[in-house]
Amino acid sequence: MLSTINQILGAIDDFVWGVPLIVLILATGIFLTIRLKGLQFSKLGMGFKLMFRNESSGKDGEVSSFAALCTALSATIGTGNIVGVATALVAGGPGALFWMWIAALLGIATKYSECLLAVKYRTVAPDGHIVGGPFYYIEKGMGVKWKWLGKVFAFFGVGVGLFGIGTFTQINGITSAVKGFFDPDTLWTVDLFGRTYSWTVIIAGLILTVCVALVIIGGLKRISKVAQIVVPFMAVLYIVAALLIIILNITKVPAAIVEIVQSAFGLRAVAGGAIGAMIVAMQKGIARGIFSNEAGLGSAPIAAATAQVEEPVKQGLVSMLGTFIDTIVICSMTGISIVLTNTWNIGLDGVDVTTKAFQMGLPFPEKISSFILMICLVFFAFTTILGWDYYSEKCLEYLSGGNQKLVKGYRWVYILAILIGPFMTVSAVWTIADIFNGLMAIPNLIALVALNGVVVAETKKYFDNLKK
Repeated sequence: MLSTINQILGAIDDFVWGVPLIVLILATGIFLTIRLKGLQFSKLGMGFKLMFRNESSGKDGEVSSFAALCTALSATIGTGNIVGVATALVAGGPGALFWMWIAALLGIATKYSECLLAVKYRTVAPDGHIVGGPFYYIEKGMGVKWKWLGKVFAFFGVGVGLFGIGTFTQINGITSAVKGFFDPDTLWTVDLFGRTYSWTVIIAGLILTVCVALVIIGGLKRISKVAQIVVPFMAVLYIVAALLIIILNITKVPAAIVEIVQSAFGLRAVAGGAIGAMIVAMQKGIARGIFSNEAGLGSAPIAAATAQVEEPVKQGLVSMLGTFIDTIVICSMTGISIVLTNTWNIGLDGVDVTTKAFQMGLPFPEKISSFILMICLVFFAFTTILGWDYYSEKCLEYLSGGNQKLVKGYRWVYILAILIGPFMTVSAVWTIADIFNGLMAIPNLIALVALNGVVVAETKKYFDNLKK
């Protein structure tokens, strides 16, 4: 039965993440990069300068620009950076990392555009809180006749939160990492639902469910407060650990880069298999890259809309840093560590691949290396769960016409999804997440292409005023 379900999910995933969607994501990124004259390269430094310049005096908004970025990063920096990169390299080879880089470099322009539009078209709800995101720039930017497209986006947004990035993949990644550290040989077991589970999985799942419940019931401001503390600290810890692996294997880095590039174009495949190998590497790299940095997905604009900033361009510049930090920095650290230690092709899967890379690459006993990775993964995934609860709540709010009773009820359903997440199979979890991701991206990408003229006009006006 399980194998049949996995086959059906796999077929749907291959269709959703087929050539058309990959072309749509890359083409949108290329188109926006050209229209914005490579803004993601020329204005990246400006984005970092603006990041800490809070405009708390702004009339609109609920949190600072930095808090909005941290909320967005809390949702993006998660299992995708640690487990997602590993699964991409196992399935698509080292070349998958190259396609992650390409998708990210183009995705920075996409992220800038969608977050600019989110601030421009945000609105104030009847109770006074700020709401915004793709559903509003579709409805207000493209016109009321396109409201149905905003509803489609919101529907898939709830799905991504409840069945995809937000719950199952994160809790699954956390409990796998905790089990790998505390009970690697599955000695402490219990039989549930016809399968055998480690007690560490059960206990970790229950503790996390309680912690999530305590935070998300407090709403956006509590989520952003937690994100501002946890995200920067854990990102620095993870980057330092991965950098140490790279520094200790510095002589192998050139060969690893060559292997990544050659694998990206199928040059290491057997004769006649180059095109197939390249397509698999591209598919897995782009799918996991989008899963990780969410550029074009339409999620980050929901957080960006709440920033206390009056200029849409400023928030666009700050928000685009999310894609750079997530993929170009953190995913690269994971991917290069895995390639350097050659753990992508030794029969491991998921978090075990990255754990093995840390054990082999760090100059510490294996237990300490595993513990560092486990702590990073637990906190990364925890903040992603929080961020995606907020995103999916806003999608449901739009779908239900602002029904707050329904939203509050949804929080408990979300908490229930966290509770059952550890008992889902790993392959099914990631496949479901991929499917919802792809379906959510399509309405948003259509809107970005349709509203590219607004993005260009706002950008030109802002930089012309700066010159004056």
